[in-house]
Amino acid sequence: MSKSKVKVMLIVFFDIRGLVHHEFVPHGTIINAKFYVEVLKRLKQRVYRIRPDIADDWKLHHDNAPAHTAFLVTCFLTDSKVPMVPQPPYSPDVAPPDFFLFPHLKTPLKGHHFGTVDKVKEACTKALKDILEEAYHDAFDAWKSRWKQCIDAVGAYFEAF
Repeated sequence: MSKSKVKVMLIVFFDIRGLVHHEFVPHGTIINAKFYVEVLKRLKQRVYRIRPDIADDWKLHHDNAPAHTAFLVTCFLTDSKVPMVPQPPYSPDVAPPDFFLFPHLKTPLKGHHFGTVDKVKEACTKALKDILEEAYHDAFDAWKSRWKQCIDAVGAYFEAF
């Protein structure tokens, strides 16, 4: 089975109740701090629209990618009064996208060949929307458990959760 030659980058934000915001990165776009701040502005607007009950009291978790930790991004989040949930360095296994979201997206897409970018986007959007709210609850419960294991291990490396 050959891999599809159609490549698309997707940015996704979710909470315990489900999908909050997603967008596809335009082809050829470099994900730098300036681009990411624009994404965060759209995210903030979306939170106000679809989660008005938490619009003034939500936290952001993202990994330690250079665009996420850049001074420009940190300043934007500080000015916007959006606190960040810290991500331990070198710990992708405690990030919900890595242990929850990506597997949920890959399963329905695996084995399909998409001839166009639009077909990939359509399939990804459907897969995102098909994830049940209960699965998000389970993911956040698992995240709490993973954090606890890391704390109990005093940050020591271990093979599996």
